[in-house]
Amino acid sequence: MIDRPQYLRHLEQWRDKPVIKVVTGVRRCGKSTILELFSKQLVAGGVPQDRIISINLERLENEPLLDYHRLHEFIIEHCQGVGMYYVMLDEIQNVPDFQKVLDSLQTRQNIDLYVTGSNAMLLSGTLATLISGRYVEIPVMPLSFDEYRSAAPKDESVQRTWSRYIHDGAFPATTEFNGDDTLIHDYLEGILNTILIKDVSQRLGSTRTGAVEAVTRFMFDNIGNLTTAKTISDTMTSFGTRISAPTVTNLLEALCSAFIFYPAQRYDVKGKRILKQERKYYAVDMGLRRILISGKVRDTGRILENIVFLELKRRTRTVYVGQSASGEIDFVTNGVNGPAYYQVSESVHIPKTLERELSSFHGIDDNYPKTLITLDDERPTSHEGIRQVYALDWLLEG
Repeated sequence: MIDRPQYLRHLEQWRDKPVIKVVTGVRRCGKSTILELFSKQLVAGGVPQDRIISINLERLENEPLLDYHRLHEFIIEHCQGVGMYYVMLDEIQNVPDFQKVLDSLQTRQNIDLYVTGSNAMLLSGTLATLISGRYVEIPVMPLSFDEYRSAAPKDESVQRTWSRYIHDGAFPATTEFNGDDTLIHDYLEGILNTILIKDVSQRLGSTRTGAVEAVTRFMFDNIGNLTTAKTISDTMTSFGTRISAPTVTNLLEALCSAFIFYPAQRYDVKGKRILKQERKYYAVDMGLRRILISGKVRDTGRILENIVFLELKRRTRTVYVGQSASGEIDFVTNGVNGPAYYQVSESVHIPKTLERELSSFHGIDDNYPKTLITLDDERPTSHEGIRQVYALDWLLEG
């Protein structure tokens, strides 16, 4: 198993706190493994194995527990002793009315509760109302480049690891296929089909699986482009796929709920306000994108931008597309130490390109960090306070 230290730290920080730990993320990104690693960490720290109740609700042998009464009874029966029990429920959304189980278990002082789910709707509606203020979300993504590198052959160059990362994608299981394109393709295709059919089409009650796939393909091909549901509808219709703007809106919400895409809202840097109109969307994994739109890696600059976006979300959770008086800022974050600004470019070896990328920072009149991230393999340098870094070094900072 590939170590996921960032997530294990989060889980340890919230251990024994009276809140439900909700681990969310796209299917097969490693949520179950993270709970397994955390269980091992608990045992290594002295927790008896029989104090850990772990139930994977996708396994056939646990099908009787998909009835929420049976699930609740089973857990209570196994948590009768004195002291803390650690209850881990994997893919809880498979249980109808699961929120009743969580609401009841969360009130018991001897149960520390952890759940995983593959749909953002897990934290909407009834559940959010029932456990409002009593849960913390721990969002999980496929492997970061740093995590992926930790699983690479020891003698492999960083550049070779990067090449595999943007080609094969970052789902943990792909590291076990020894670069076999057929196995990787079939595995990723299976994930994508499951998500589009089970997590999107079925949840929308839609039989238009062709429309779901068409919108997904369009969005994969347009990562990092400012867009609205209306422009997507108009563009797809002009190319022969007739689809209304309201339908696009519903599909985008479902695709983002299934963590296939992440939206990035625009942020007015000067006015310090969110702009409500256009958004950009970024894909959860470059391997999924490759198999659906072309079978080849292309648009290296946009792929780099997408990967930087995902890394910033890992580090700061919320990422915006900035708008300054001098132009667009690729990304703006607002962490505990204040805002930070990022530009991403495949290369700035051409002086005009460097000038263009730096010019967007000129409209920002504060002294918060400004970083230019490129694939130029050079030492970090400074352009009047703007730090330029090599993308692979920056990604490996963790």
